[in-house]
Amino acid sequence: MAFGLAGKRRIGSIILSVACVGIAAAVTWSVLDKRAAAPARSAAGDITGSIGEEAPRPLGPSGLPIPRFVSLKAEKVNVRRGPSSDHPVAWVFQRKGLPVEIVAEFENWRRVRDSDGEEGWILQNMLAGKRTAVIAPWKQGQTVPVHASPGAASGLIVQLGAGVVAEVEGCDGNWCELSAGGYDGYVEQTQLWGVYPGEKVD
Repeated sequence: MAFGLAGKRRIGSIILSVACVGIAAAVTWSVLDKRAAAPARSAAGDITGSIGEEAPRPLGPSGLPIPRFVSLKAEKVNVRRGPSSDHPVAWVFQRKGLPVEIVAEFENWRRVRDSDGEEGWILQNMLAGKRTAVIAPWKQGQTVPVHASPGAASGLIVQLGAGVVAEVEGCDGNWCELSAGGYDGYVEQTQLWGVYPGEKVD
């Protein structure tokens, strides 16, 4: 079985292949892209500019820290070029639960960054506080091990392909407990986009 990441409606198309090693199936997902594919990048920080838990995060007008991770509440979410419905739609997310990073706030609009590093504005009511994460999107075509407990020496449950979206059950700053497609296990926190390095999630 494989679990895939459906992305944004854009001009052109790319194909993401996501496979779980040890499970005799693979699913290929089509993603429409509005631009040429970005050059390959080797580390999470190169894509997200993510901060560590130690770094102070200022509070936005909402009283919540910026930046912070949230997830998409709906299956289809318009992303606009500016913080109002008068601005044109830049692209459309088509994946409920996809994690995005809020990097700015203006009234009831939130400027978000996705795992490709692109930014746009979304209405606040299209976002949920539920935490999700993408498995190592910078490792296209590779897999990441999911362990039975938080430790590299613990038993292997499954291998998840880069780009898989999983629900975050909790993180201790080094490991996160995730669930995806009926599997539950632990992944090194540095292998996820959707949580900050060192961040603790209850």
